This record gives sequence, structure tokens and C-alpha cells, in this order.
Amino acid sequence: MNIALACDHRGFNIKQQLIEQLRVEGHGVEDFGAFDAKACDYPDFAVPASLAIVEGKAQVGILLDGSGIGMSIVANKIPGIRAAICHDELTAEISRRYNDANVLCLAVDLLGGELIRRIVTAWIKAPFEDGRHARRVEKIGELERRLFSDIPGVLSKLKSS
Repeated sequence: MNIALACDHRGFNIKQQLIEQLRVEGHGVEDFGAFDAKACDYPDFAVPASLAIVEGKAQVGILLDGSGIGMSIVANKIPGIRAAICHDELTAEISRRYNDANVLCLAVDLLGGELIRRIVTAWIKAPFEDGRHARRVEKIGELERRLFSDIPGVLSKLKSS
């Protein structure tokens, strides 16, 4: 699986550890930054990582910041992204099984490195259950299509800004 990975300065150290873990597990990883622990702005990294997913360059993404909230807010602005903040393996699994979440957001200030690694593993391994859940995910897609009648144009504008 190809994974888009991004963080702000708060998530830099954990991101570096996750890159190694994911590659050992056989995943492709595209690192969208931050590339050091200097203070930076999470939207600068969440947007390109999310765009890589909707463009098909990555199947899923993992975004890290202090609380997970900022990354989640930004990612969920991108049509086609279903980002979930997860704080344990169960919420991670449910976000994939029921909501087909394609972005995992993690709060590095609230979760330890070992728990983050377990959450990531649970999230990646959990399959989408389809069935009644597919109907609900499709309704989200329909809402996006109604709100953003020109989704390709919206995505193009995001790439050029």
C-alpha cells in the first residue's frame, strides 16, 4: 500500500519512526514533511498529502500534529478525503470498517509512540466492511459532488495555491 505521510513540527519525531515501521512492513511511503522540528504550519503539509490520495498517488494517508485536530480539519476540507482522529486501536479500526476513512490523524502530544504504532497497524489492517456502510459513505460522496460541482476545478485550484 502507498501511504502519504505528513506532520507539523510536533509530529516530526514520530513521523520518522513511522516511516521506518511502514517500510519494514512493506508499504511505500511518500513523506510530505515537515522535514525538521522547527515550528511550521500544519496546512502546508496536510493539503499536499491529502491531494496525493485523491489523485491516486497514495491509497491512504497518516497526518500527525499535537492534537490531531488541525490536520483533521484541513484534510476534511479536501473533496474525497475522509479523515478520522483516532486515539486507540478500536477507533482506528472502526474508522476504516464503517467509514472507509482514508486518512488517519493522530495526536502526538496525547499518545505515546508505542500506542501510535499500534493504532497505525490496526488502522492499516482493518478492511472496509462495505454493505450498509457503503451506502453511507456514498452519501458523503454525493454531498461533496453537490457542494463542489466542479471537484476537478476545486482540486486544481488547491494544487496551484
